[in-house]
Amino acid sequence: MRPKIYIDGKEGTTGLQIYERLGARDDLELVLIDEDKRKDSAERQRFLNAADIVFLCLPDAAAREAVSLIENPNTRVIDASTAHRTALGWAYGFPELSAAHRTAIQQSMRVANPGCHATGFIASVYPLTASGLISKEIPLTCFSLTGYSGGGKKMIADYEAQEKSSDFYAPRIYGLNLQHKHLPEMQTICGLTQPPVFCPIVADYYKGMATTVTLPNLSAQTVWETLSAHYTNQSLVSVAPFGADTPTISANTFAGRDGLTLYVNGHDSQTIVTALFDNLGKGASGAAVQNMNLMLGLEETTGLIP
Repeated sequence: MRPKIYIDGKEGTTGLQIYERLGARDDLELVLIDEDKRKDSAERQRFLNAADIVFLCLPDAAAREAVSLIENPNTRVIDASTAHRTALGWAYGFPELSAAHRTAIQQSMRVANPGCHATGFIASVYPLTASGLISKEIPLTCFSLTGYSGGGKKMIADYEAQEKSSDFYAPRIYGLNLQHKHLPEMQTICGLTQPPVFCPIVADYYKGMATTVTLPNLSAQTVWETLSAHYTNQSLVSVAPFGADTPTISANTFAGRDGLTLYVNGHDSQTIVTALFDNLGKGASGAAVQNMNLMLGLEETTGLIP
């Protein structure tokens, strides 16, 4: 019998991207709520409890409400919102971080999908703190460039309007209060004693992300060796060859793909690590499908484009 999959919030950007990745598969049964009943709590509850795996593609409060509606002990949940990323009882959905993370995802009833900016930061920093190459007390700085699709329907409409103000044509720095919603998971998952100084930037292109962490007083060669060893034999996370002739890095390089590649640049005493990936791929929907595959005991890249 094919596993039943329900996407609560299929109409949003992340939900639609998950639907696209699953729609052509014949090893799953997608259960679809009637459009006119998708905001009917009783009908939603029926679908939530009938599914083997539920994707929550909702605002935080709605995601918490959805979890409260689940009474079936066999329904497993992948939450794409921010609501449960540091919550007790929820596995953090980044299997490449360690064997323990992968096992937790495979066995858990509740998996929190990582945030997009957080994915780039954690991919770069977790192996460095886990190996002891950098101290967990180190003050880190990160900037992250993203396409506008990560901002949801309103931002997409603003950027794609026929007439828009001139500021939409230039990169725009946001999160200026330095309290971005991804900071708790960045700090918690990497075991840092303080959150990084984090600067997100949105620009006039649809999707793709480049998240860069700055590492003073560290050899780029040593950082590259540490990251390369950590991600050996991973299917969806890799490290680019060190010293490759890459004079520039374009944030949309991985648009349409579900993998992530780390680029290490610098010299003996200064290093930057840039994570290149699709904010809708490994940064959202691709990661959610990867987690679902692991939870179902399937090959983790099934239905994905590395």
